Amino acid sequence: MARNTLSRALHDLGLSAWFGGTLANAVALNPAASAAGKDTGRVANEGWNRWTPVNAVAIGAHLVGSVGQLIGNRGRVANQEGVAAMSTLKTVLTAAALGVTAYSRSLGQIVNSQDNPSSRSGTKPTKLTKAEIAAAQEQLDALQWVIPALTGALVWVSSYAGEQQRASEVIKGTARR
Repeated sequence: MARNTLSRALHDLGLSAWFGGTLANAVALNPAASAAGKDTGRVANEGWNRWTPVNAVAIGAHLVGSVGQLIGNRGRVANQEGVAAMSTLKTVLTAAALGVTAYSRSLGQIVNSQDNPSSRSGTKPTKLTKAEIAAAQEQLDALQWVIPALTGALVWVSSYAGEQQRASEVIKGTARR
């Protein structure tokens, strides 16, 4: 029981930080960086550089918690109708979110390669922005919304998974199998 509680806490806390932090940075940090004027690029880079290690810990906690939950619920995954499909969906969403996050970080490192790139916001280049950095910023402009969408979908599927754990649902799901 204690291991299941720890796994659930790591899963939920990690996922909530991953979702909330990337959403907050897309909604607030990137646009707010434009208030820094000529230092817009530096401010955006600094904000994302500070977030990156926190995000890495959050993602790690989520993954450890997810594996712990999967181990703890392996009987339900095998025997309760719908649980294997839900687990598969969570795995696919997690893999997609990890992939987009890793790719976004690689793009962020390109933007970060110049200490203070010319920028209108964290993800909007100016006409003076170097081509490679401008291309990375343009991709990040779209991807900054994909990560919260994928992790938000994970939050939704995790809520659904919680409903599947109700005693009445376990009884119905195992009886149908």
